Amino acid sequence: MPQARLPVRLLPLLLAASALSACEVGPNYHQPTAPTTPAYKEIAGWSAAQPSDAADRADWWTVFSDPVLNDLEQKVATSNQTLAAAEAAYRQARAIVSEQRAALWPSVSANGSASVSKSGAGGSVVGGTVISGGSRGVVQDYNLQLGATWEPDIWGKVRRTIENAKATAEASEAELVNTRLSAQMELAADYITLRQLDEEKRLDDDTVKAYDESLTITRNKYNAGNAALSDVDAAETQLHNAKAADIALGQQRAQTEHAIAILTGQPPAAVTITPAAWTLQPVAIPPGVPSTLLQRRPDVATAERQAAAASASIGVAVAGYYPNITLTGTGGTETQSIGELFSPQTFFWNAGVSAAETIFNGGLTHAQVQAARAGYDQSVANYRQAVLTAFGQVEDNLAAQRVLAQEQPELQAAVNSADQDLRIVQNQYKSGTVDYTSVVVAQTADYSAHNAELALEASRLTTTVDLIVALGGGWNAGQLKGK
Repeated sequence: MPQARLPVRLLPLLLAASALSACEVGPNYHQPTAPTTPAYKEIAGWSAAQPSDAADRADWWTVFSDPVLNDLEQKVATSNQTLAAAEAAYRQARAIVSEQRAALWPSVSANGSASVSKSGAGGSVVGGTVISGGSRGVVQDYNLQLGATWEPDIWGKVRRTIENAKATAEASEAELVNTRLSAQMELAADYITLRQLDEEKRLDDDTVKAYDESLTITRNKYNAGNAALSDVDAAETQLHNAKAADIALGQQRAQTEHAIAILTGQPPAAVTITPAAWTLQPVAIPPGVPSTLLQRRPDVATAERQAAAASASIGVAVAGYYPNITLTGTGGTETQSIGELFSPQTFFWNAGVSAAETIFNGGLTHAQVQAARAGYDQSVANYRQAVLTAFGQVEDNLAAQRVLAQEQPELQAAVNSADQDLRIVQNQYKSGTVDYTSVVVAQTADYSAHNAELALEASRLTTTVDLIVALGGGWNAGQLKGK
């Protein structure tokens, strides 16, 4: 039968197209080199006490052993809206990979028709054509056919496009991880601030109580004629200023609590975090080997995958120099009698091949290739800058940990000295050997020393969070998956 010879006649053409499809124009991607060092500068000659392996865990915030923080961090992963948007962007990027991969296959269509017509005087209609001299009877026409169009990927343009889409999807996945890590870091920092404010409130409450007792002592001394009215005024001023500062902490705490609510995907009215004692303690985080940072940082992985996508874009642009080859084929059956619709005599087919080559386009293709190469160079520079930034952030936080750890005992000594000095001055004032100004100075110094120690403890905790995030949390680029 005529239709049986179609595959045989097209076989050489299909084999040739398949052989040529092994070609991919443009450069094959190799990960760009990046500046690295064998060791971190800021840990030379200094090692953290009792290092923890917590940086290798996905749930890195659990190193602080705070159940409230653990619960809030879990809500970030499930309810944060910025994270939800990033996840949707990643799903979209993966869908685009499938969309581009579809171009590797032929496009097949099917259609059918049935028509009934009656001619006017002098002719009949068959298949939409008027035939002179025909009868005036009713004419039927039935048609079924399949059509296919295939543009074989001879020069690898489609495969480079898929390569670009896949690398872009992997970059989107790394960006999703980076968005999650950033939200987790922000929540941890806000939670530390919240607990710092709770501790400041406790210190301020104690200070207000102490100032109130000082005012009572000063009034008693004034009533006994052993103190001036100015001492009473000074004590009252100090007390009211302390109360005002104590009250002002409420606004800061409320705003911090609202920020935590939004990060967990909830309205502020739905979140109430009960004040609690200061129990958070800094932990030592081992930074590991610098070279592993390139795999652990999601933002570095994003930049590297963007470089891979840009490399594939060069191949897509270079393919513009080569002709487009298109194979087409159509087959089906047509008859005027539905009973003969699948009769061998009614089958038909046709096949063809076409080629299109751009002869002149004013240098457009050359410009597109140059633009793609420049885009790749830009992405490589961005990748290397991301690596440098990552190393800088790790070094900054290692330095901060080292300096703050060295500063801690000095501030603790200052607190002890301030406490002792305040007790001495208060006893001296009660015995009448110093005036109230000395008490005010001693109380102010003691309050400042306690607040400075608390601020340093909070800074050490925040630095721990920053270092964990700078090291990539518990993530690794090996987790990236294309589709």
